[in-house]
Amino acid sequence: MAMKVFGLELRLPRRAEKAAVSPITLRDLVGRIMEPFAGAWQRNLEIDNKESILAFSAVYACVSRIANDISKLRIMLTSIDENGIWSEVGESPYWKALKKPNRYQNRIQFLTDWLCMKLIHGNAYILKEREPSRGIVRALYVLDSRRVKPLVTPDGGVYYQISSDYLAGLPQGVTLPASEVIHDRCPALWHPLCGVPPLYACARSATQGNRIQTNSATFFDNMSRPSGILSAPGLIDDVTAARLKQEWEQNFGGGNLGRLAVAGNDLKYIPITIPAEQAQLIQQLNWTVEDVARAFGVPLYKINSGPVPTSNNVEALEQQYYTGCLQVLIESIELCLDEGMELPNGYGTRLDLDGLLRMDSTAQIDFLEKAVKGVMSANEARRKLNLAPTPGGAAVLSQQQNFSLQALAKRDASEDPFGKQQPAPAPAPAPSDDSDEEVVDVDQAREMIAHIRKGLELA
Repeated sequence: MAMKVFGLELRLPRRAEKAAVSPITLRDLVGRIMEPFAGAWQRNLEIDNKESILAFSAVYACVSRIANDISKLRIMLTSIDENGIWSEVGESPYWKALKKPNRYQNRIQFLTDWLCMKLIHGNAYILKEREPSRGIVRALYVLDSRRVKPLVTPDGGVYYQISSDYLAGLPQGVTLPASEVIHDRCPALWHPLCGVPPLYACARSATQGNRIQTNSATFFDNMSRPSGILSAPGLIDDVTAARLKQEWEQNFGGGNLGRLAVAGNDLKYIPITIPAEQAQLIQQLNWTVEDVARAFGVPLYKINSGPVPTSNNVEALEQQYYTGCLQVLIESIELCLDEGMELPNGYGTRLDLDGLLRMDSTAQIDFLEKAVKGVMSANEARRKLNLAPTPGGAAVLSQQQNFSLQALAKRDASEDPFGKQQPAPAPAPAPSDDSDEEVVDVDQAREMIAHIRKGLELA
């Protein structure tokens, strides 16, 4: 089977068309565990759908916070030198897709879309567009995860069935091999090709938070008056009970809230809704926020919930946030780009962490001041501050009393490494036969100098 994608002809083996097994989607996997019966997910009987869950502020805050923090990091194309040092590459045919991924997104929008698809649906699929002549990747498109299904053949081949996507240049559905799609996924709990998003772990908490807010809104719509029952001291027939119920709802329900009620025959109104203070409404709502943040690995203070740490060490807090939440996402993007762009050996992509792990000005100046004393040059330190190089700032400085390890090794290998024995004085050079200068003995010269000094003191 042959087909053209972006002007390139791709030949797929027939097993991809006829022998592909049915895909296992996330909804299938989640439904087996979370649905009390078939169709409960679609009927919204177990938990709210994803659209409703995203309306919960904690879920939106976690997704947007992670996506925004990572997308602001600049993508760098780097190469490694003979010393094992990675440095940024200026010009390269691979740089075009990293600088401007596609015609309608810049790098920030591209990475934000990538991470939103991964955090919400558990899987991010990026379609590669190649140059017709050299086959180098020249553009990248983030696909709608709901329109992509992984396919697995009996012999282990992986393909992706993609529905029509006009933004990605696919007016019709197509099935592509894994070499044409970058697949970044969350932890795969049940199937290697199906990542499970954090929403799976916090869906019930987000649903509970939504329903708490919905009940609160209904409560205040009723002018903060809870529902209740009308009770009479004696027995009443069904006809009278129905009439009282209808009259009460007509006169004091809906737009008639707040009107004065006059009840006779010892009728009493008994509220049955638990008041907010008894239901610990705020504590329950705070717990749902904490549970959502725990599933995403985001510190509470990052989503403006919970106390802000009193520590003045901003770098330590950012480092904790990086290692506990962002690092695995960042390194996964870097590795997916390295493999998906098919970079040659010695090349790799890096996200510039300077945009994230920034210290406060005082700590940064103190760090750079210590670093220029033997670790980096003054120009390298100035570059960290976005300052131009200065003349003479390219050399690494060190204090005079510092010795190299080679010099210390030679000293320790000598017979007297610490210089306890005084070396014998060097013999005076013998005069040459053709020299007219008089050779003076050293001891005699010292006596003459001392005699002259003594004479000057007496004078």
